Amino acid sequence: MFEKAFRLKENKTDIKTEITAGITTFMTMAYILAVNPSILGDAGMNPTAVLLATCLASFIGTVCMAFMANLPFALSAGMGLNAFFAYTVVKGFGYSWQTALLAVFIEGIIFVILSLTNVREAIFNAIPLSLKTAVSVGIGLFIAFIGLQNAGLTVDNASTLVSVVSFTDNFSTSGICALLAVIGTFATAILYIKKVKGSILIGILGTWGLGMICQLTGIYSPDPANGYYTLFPSFTMTDFTKLGETFGQCFKADLSSVGIFNFIVIVFSFLFVDLFDTLGTLIGVSAKADMLDSDGRLPRIKPALLADAVATTSGAVLGTSTTTTFVESSAGVAAGGRTGLTALTTAVLFLVSMLFAPVFTAIPSFATAPALIIVGFLMFSSIAQIKLTSENYASAVPAYLCIIAMPLFYSISEGISIGVISYVVINMVCGKARKINPIMYVLAVLFVLKYIFL
Repeated sequence: MFEKAFRLKENKTDIKTEITAGITTFMTMAYILAVNPSILGDAGMNPTAVLLATCLASFIGTVCMAFMANLPFALSAGMGLNAFFAYTVVKGFGYSWQTALLAVFIEGIIFVILSLTNVREAIFNAIPLSLKTAVSVGIGLFIAFIGLQNAGLTVDNASTLVSVVSFTDNFSTSGICALLAVIGTFATAILYIKKVKGSILIGILGTWGLGMICQLTGIYSPDPANGYYTLFPSFTMTDFTKLGETFGQCFKADLSSVGIFNFIVIVFSFLFVDLFDTLGTLIGVSAKADMLDSDGRLPRIKPALLADAVATTSGAVLGTSTTTTFVESSAGVAAGGRTGLTALTTAVLFLVSMLFAPVFTAIPSFATAPALIIVGFLMFSSIAQIKLTSENYASAVPAYLCIIAMPLFYSISEGISIGVISYVVINMVCGKARKINPIMYVLAVLFVLKYIFL
């Protein structure tokens, strides 16, 4: 059955590898079940309702990805997009969360149309191979940076913006968490180098297990007031009736106090960020998994983009912010995932997590951090494919700018934006305009306009 549905032999994989990869992807994404309700809760939404909506939207989108595209990519409420939803649109602009959900719903409908009419696929194919490779490298640095943050190894610094954590200060909370993340990173790296099957998943569970031991022995002391919770999961059930507080609320938005122009700006803001976050993730993860053809194209890009659009639309109806393809899918790819069976496994776990959400949300961020750091390295290794010789500088410099922009600006879409603009400008001025796809000119202009008006 699985062979017929997902063509495992053709993709040189097996059921065990795919399921392990799916579990690995879910484990690295499970933090969204705790983070998204917290962020959207700040916008006035019921956290339990958001949790249920997030699980259902993730399930729907990831199942669509599994069967429509047969790709090992998982979807959930996008980080950054949820913060834009809560802190910019709702708390900043003063609009209701129902209005914000309506904007997300319309964005999803537009994406469905664009996916069916090949517009998003054309954009994907127009991006030169050097930039596609750069996106993979940039995402590697980006998720490694996220991993360092999740581990608590990277902290704010007034003079240098970021610095390394002090292990001795607050050792029983932040210090020991950071130390466990370091140990987990070394252990995961060693297991991966030795080609141990499921090494990334073992690293996550092993690091979490060490944390539990530290809590039992008193080395780690939970401090909920400062965000350090018990590492042992509770087994309480979820109140499913809460979903009614967000389901269908996007259709009850009152636009009379918003103004049509302001609403259009909000829709296009969501649209722009989601479009290039998704394209960036698909490009980066696909490149690392060797799924792109000789022309740098992803054969099943159209159904993948359609699955993403369906997930966003259904998520808005259920009651969550933009649902998008997750960069953490690269963890499952690194674990050997190559088909939709990986995605299906992740989808089922999202559905199951509705019943036992407190168990999954107990996975500490320092335990998933080693996986992100190691996967970041694996994606960064694609940099060897970028030709850095002087005769290729017109392509290499934009690739470099794309790479550094993602972690430093904390955005996949910003990296793509800067990469596209610099690629067009540099190649035009250097007399290489003929090599530029016409769509790249359009994208460059749109990105410039984005910086002016959005």
